[in-house]
Amino acid sequence: MTLKDVKYTAHATARGQGRNGEVKSHNDAGLTLRLAMPKSLGGKGDGQNPEQLFAMGYSGNTMNTHSSSLARLVASKKGREAQEQARNAVVHTDVHMGEPKDLGGYGLAVDVKVEGVDDEELIQAGHEACPYSRALKHGAVVKVSKA
Repeated sequence: MTLKDVKYTAHATARGQGRNGEVKSHNDAGLTLRLAMPKSLGGKGDGQNPEQLFAMGYSGNTMNTHSSSLARLVASKKGREAQEQARNAVVHTDVHMGEPKDLGGYGLAVDVKVEGVDDEELIQAGHEACPYSRALKHGAVVKVSKA
């Protein structure tokens, strides 16, 4: 997917030994976290990891009716109850990391469960409008170069 215009850019820097270092965002209030390898991957588990951050971002965008115009449109057509459900939805996201079939290295799989919304069409509209879902479905342009 190629963006025709950029509305926001998040800036972050990681220092240290990969998953055993520090990651810091450089926007607005900023956020600094200590990264650590999860216990299940042989680490101490005494910090955060990129999969947790990805899951948090995904959860925050799936049914967010402020940024999800498609979910907002569907909810408005369905009436006040659907709008209320979308506003009060609780999104649980699990990001799994493991070895993919027929490919070396590691890969990700995602499970998203929406609590408090009974309408499957509204849930799917939120999923279709979510930038994380779109990036996974349609790909994202990733440019890697030296600084």
